[in-house]
Amino acid sequence: MPRINNKQFYESAIKKYGLTAKGVHWNSKASQEIRFETILSMLPNDLSRYTLVDAGCGFGDFYTYLKKKDKLPLKYIGIDTLDKMVNIAHKNTSQQIIKADISKEQLIKADYYICSGAINILDRFETHLFIQNCYHFSKYAFIFNILHGDKESETYNYISTIQLKNIAKHLQVQNMKITTGYLKSDATVLFVK
Repeated sequence: MPRINNKQFYESAIKKYGLTAKGVHWNSKASQEIRFETILSMLPNDLSRYTLVDAGCGFGDFYTYLKKKDKLPLKYIGIDTLDKMVNIAHKNTSQQIIKADISKEQLIKADYYICSGAINILDRFETHLFIQNCYHFSKYAFIFNILHGDKESETYNYISTIQLKNIAKHLQVQNMKITTGYLKSDATVLFVK
């Protein structure tokens, strides 16, 4: 189960901040885009031949970012668990947006899965299931950013390097890369098949 009520967590932020980066609990649009840039740097330079699933897509901001950078994939699909996010993301992107619980449901196959921030409010068990499911349904790789470290929080889930390596070992990840240093307490992780 999420550490907190997922629906309440996001709907209260949307009510307070609107359809902005803060509306999906990012500190700012700039920090959101730094995370997006780090994910993008781990994807193939030419995405036009690949399908990409954005797990926990929120408002579809990653699609908007890719469009602005002229890096759109062959096909973009967003997944979110909240009806409100699914509706907003579809409106913002005009792409296929699926409502699903990523930790529990069978997902669609895609070349790449990415996730920016959606894991941060899950408990450790659901985090493992979320990562496992996205990795399983990706053809080439799963790329995600997370809160990184040993910090304890009642709201957010921090994951240490050792925990990430244990998840990778359990999933028999062929190649793993962890990038840190771009923002405090943040890491972007690449699990390659």
